[in-house]
Amino acid sequence: MTVTVSDIDRHNLLFRLGHLTRRWRRVLDRQINAAGLTDATWRPLLHLHLLGNGVRQKDLAASMGLRGSSLVRLLDNLMEKGLVQRTQSPADRRAKLVRLTPHGEVAVYHIYHQVQQLEADLLSPFDEAETSFLAELVQRLERSVNDVRQRDDQ
Repeated sequence: MTVTVSDIDRHNLLFRLGHLTRRWRRVLDRQINAAGLTDATWRPLLHLHLLGNGVRQKDLAASMGLRGSSLVRLLDNLMEKGLVQRTQSPADRRAKLVRLTPHGEVAVYHIYHQVQQLEADLLSPFDEAETSFLAELVQRLERSVNDVRQRDDQ
């Protein structure tokens, strides 16, 4: 029996969700690239903003699903662009804290604007009740993923 892409689309919800995520991120990347930012620059900035300024470098890496060494290269690039700064943690001199610079804060503002506009465009076919229900389903799926990850980590 031959499996076609349409068979996968009909029967494999997680595959479809992953594919959908890659597709909307490509759209967002194109929009953000026009502002001079790349996936490698906007994602760490957004994560840093969401985690709060002065976050430990290893916590930022964990939030992004990256190894520390991969994040170091990204942060070096962001520092060269004047978007972030790294400082030594006063509590643990071995740890580095990462902060957005004022220029980085402006970049995050533009990223948020692009994300909000894309979200509005993508969700425009849905009414408020459908959008709320979708948000609830996504939250439940996130909890389920976290539960499975914790179980597998034990």
